[in-house]
Amino acid sequence: MAKYKKKRARELQHDRFRDTTMTLLDRVGERLEGRGRTILYAIGGIILAGILILLFMRWSGRKSDEARQALGRAIDIATAPVSQAADTSTGTVFSTEEQRAQRAIEEFQKVADKYGDPYHSEARYFIATSKLVLDRSKGVADLTELANSKVPEVSALAKFALAQTKESDGKLDEAAQLYAALASTNNAAVTSDTANLRLAKVYEKQGKKKEAADVLFNIVDASRKAKGPDNQPIPASSAAREAATSLQDLDPARYAQLPPEAPLGLAG
Repeated sequence: MAKYKKKRARELQHDRFRDTTMTLLDRVGERLEGRGRTILYAIGGIILAGILILLFMRWSGRKSDEARQALGRAIDIATAPVSQAADTSTGTVFSTEEQRAQRAIEEFQKVADKYGDPYHSEARYFIATSKLVLDRSKGVADLTELANSKVPEVSALAKFALAQTKESDGKLDEAAQLYAALASTNNAAVTSDTANLRLAKVYEKQGKKKEAADVLFNIVDASRKAKGPDNQPIPASSAAREAATSLQDLDPARYAQLPPEAPLGLAG
């Protein structure tokens, strides 16, 4: 009922604005005849539409800024240090992981309740990851649901968190499937290099040394050959650098087959 009242109030406010505008147009229109009046209404409609669009954009911008700030505050809580020390002069400190998780859930829930997507879905993702600390089964259930989110970034992050959970629980086949799916998607939130790096780690745990080496080799090989629009080498991502180190440790002979790193700033 409260939501309906707010919606109705906005509708009434819009009606008053429209009526006021049209009354002014009527006063001028009475002095015009035939097509002149039609043109006036057309011009008035365009002006009214422009005003409404500007008002909506300003309102939307303010709401987005507000949502981002609220989400940022909640993230600060979720990433606050956990320490038994009494000194909290450096900011928010929690005594246990569970205490921090519960407080984070409360803050993220405020964001989810107040704002629409993408902030609503992002907040739900953080709630799910926090639940892993308090109730692992509920956290996994929420992440599984969010893996089908219509917000691509949230879907990718949920799948990645779910894959990490499966990996830590020893469900390596399920984790590998999720990492492989993410690698094929190559979402900005979880790049192919990041997903493939974790996939290689899973292969190592499964004793699949060759498969792991193949994945690592492909990550580094593609990174070293990549060039930008100006035909200059692209700096390696952190995932690619880690993949190179892992490959060198896992299979030095395969690592030696990689193309040399191109000096940055020089054409390859």
